[in-house]
Amino acid sequence: MSAVDFRELGRQLSNWARWGKDDEIGTLNLITPERIAAACQSVKKGRVFSLGIPFDENGPQAGGVRVNPIRLMSATGQGQNFPGGFRYADDFVFMPLQAATQWDSLAHVFYDDHIYNGYSSDVVTPAGAQKCSIDKLGSVVGRGVLLDIARLKGQKWLAAGYAITADDLELAAKKQNVSVQPGDVLLFRTGWWSKYLSDHNRTEFNTLEPGLGMSAVPWLHEKQIAAVAADNLAVEVLPGEDPNVTLPVHMVLIRDMGMTLGEMFDLDELADDCAEDGRWDFLFLGPPLKFTRAVGSPINPLAIK
Repeated sequence: MSAVDFRELGRQLSNWARWGKDDEIGTLNLITPERIAAACQSVKKGRVFSLGIPFDENGPQAGGVRVNPIRLMSATGQGQNFPGGFRYADDFVFMPLQAATQWDSLAHVFYDDHIYNGYSSDVVTPAGAQKCSIDKLGSVVGRGVLLDIARLKGQKWLAAGYAITADDLELAAKKQNVSVQPGDVLLFRTGWWSKYLSDHNRTEFNTLEPGLGMSAVPWLHEKQIAAVAADNLAVEVLPGEDPNVTLPVHMVLIRDMGMTLGEMFDLDELADDCAEDGRWDFLFLGPPLKFTRAVGSPINPLAIK
């Protein structure tokens, strides 16, 4: 699609002012208290799946703007002499907020001098985002649905550059016998994290991947998805379908529709369990950390079945 096409699509799917001129959470408004209560009914077995990747030096970041987390000990107990023999250990971490499993805030991506809901991009300052920052997102709790596109195609992982279409998403839901409902948090599996664990190819993980193509974006809007997340670096296909446009899916979903994106989820164990019992919906818990004015947050999302 051309640059003109993505702007036109953004205008067609825009949610600006849908939830008021002061809105800063976008499609997360679709997760109502009633839908959260209904999502709790998805818990049948009490099994909990952590969907986060490890926050350590073995992560997929290749350097540059983002590096893998650097954790340092600030106290080990050595040299301490407190009354009664008390000793303690402490540590701290230095990392980009989007170095591993994380949410993008609605201030993370923008174009033509505006972020989501028509706010000027000037609100993103050296001191942080004055609007649509990650701490505005709230709890991010609701019904989760996993669509396993790699399994649908009979592959360990999809090929780099494979653009997932609306038809792929629709067919996966049909094959898995799961309905995608308004307010769902949609997770889709490409197998790309499995590939990274297999080859540890950071260069490829950061530059090439299967992911959402532009044809999937109207489908997400039609289904009234609250948030979308995947097991790859950027949710969308890389390289993109238009070599003249960088990350157009990001721009339409985040800037125009107000949909937060989750990246680098580990979906393998959950997918295997869903395939075994035939249930692809669950209670999803993914609250961001309340970093004031931040444009992203590390998370350890949970799926409870």
